[in-house]
Amino acid sequence: MSSTTYTADARTSTLLPMMIIGVLFFVMGFFTWLNGPLISFVKVAFTLDDVNAFLVPFAFYLSYFVLALPAGAVLKRTGMKKGMVLGLFIMAIGAALFGEFVRIRIYPGALAGLFVIGAGLSLLQTAANPYISILGPIDSAAQRIALMGICNKIAGALAPLAFGALVMAGIDAFLEQVTKMAEGPAREASLNEFAARVFWPYMGLAGLLVVLAIWILLSSLPEIKPSGANSERSIGHSKGGIFSFPHLWLGVLCLFLYVGVEVMAGDAINTYGQGFGLPLKETSHFTTFTMGAMLAGYVLGSVLIPRIISQQRYLAISAVLGAVFAVCAYITHGYVSVAFVAALGFANAMMWPAIFPLAIKGLGSHTELGSALLIMGIVGGALLPQAFVHLKQYIDFQLAFVIVIVPCYLYILYYGMRGHNVGSHAG
Repeated sequence: MSSTTYTADARTSTLLPMMIIGVLFFVMGFFTWLNGPLISFVKVAFTLDDVNAFLVPFAFYLSYFVLALPAGAVLKRTGMKKGMVLGLFIMAIGAALFGEFVRIRIYPGALAGLFVIGAGLSLLQTAANPYISILGPIDSAAQRIALMGICNKIAGALAPLAFGALVMAGIDAFLEQVTKMAEGPAREASLNEFAARVFWPYMGLAGLLVVLAIWILLSSLPEIKPSGANSERSIGHSKGGIFSFPHLWLGVLCLFLYVGVEVMAGDAINTYGQGFGLPLKETSHFTTFTMGAMLAGYVLGSVLIPRIISQQRYLAISAVLGAVFAVCAYITHGYVSVAFVAALGFANAMMWPAIFPLAIKGLGSHTELGSALLIMGIVGGALLPQAFVHLKQYIDFQLAFVIVIVPCYLYILYYGMRGHNVGSHAG
């Protein structure tokens, strides 16, 4: 299929691409927000402590850091469409690996499966985010990404519920039963049976990913050339390498911190709730509340941006809300505190949609590489929760939570107010 460059005359052709990319964002959201309930699941299935259970998001998000740059290089050769297809096939392999290794209860193998899923997602993210950003005017990209975010967060809200129904049903009773059992074949048999619950769901997901990849390969999804759609002239930049865009590098750090706080609010909320002694059958669903709050934030953001407020101003306001909600979570307890953590989802909702297009604006022929660097920043989702889970071994878990995330929101505030414009010479 011939490549197309975005122009004003091409705006009427964006509906089908947005629908296809929306499906991909749904897939990304479903797999990403399974990590929260998976942390609770592996604690039981593999009899782990919190530190080792949190290797689930660590392995998942670490793959973005390791493979984002190779993903950018792959996209240069394949184009965005075929890159998305390849990403889906890689995810299918990872899902099958994860299901099999959990079934036979080999935790390092299960983590390897999650790493492979993350590898496919890194390719998918590196293609889909710039694609939707430059499908139309870059200044309204946050609105389009917000619509994609609605697809993402609907999936994120459904994932814990589906996982809970298929895998975590009766988890508290099972945990009580297996805790009372002495070490031996009977106990191992019970744990094996519990672990095997994920096998067929993940094999089913692998099959669906293959079908989706074939569908997109055969679809009429057009290619877009970033060099034409995201010109350097838009920021008064005429020449120079990737290091001549300081707003990009500041954006990489911003995205690193954002993904960290997003994962803290979405995945660590289950462990946070358990810190108050809340039952596992309830805490395993807490990620859904965060996703619901994010969904509300996306809906509001898609209405306000850019008609009423710019994406950079909305980013700054969101950062202030995040810091306020985090402090409120610290000074309250129990379900109220958990509710404030879930409310962070509302504050976080429009951060990715604002940060990504602000950071890649005007990169021109460097757009794929810049996107890959930003995707590398997703490793914040691996490192910040690890900082929290290690820190809470030595201090109160609420204090550990607020110490980790409030400084992140303050930097995001800086990027929304000033950082996004550093190095821009546009009139």
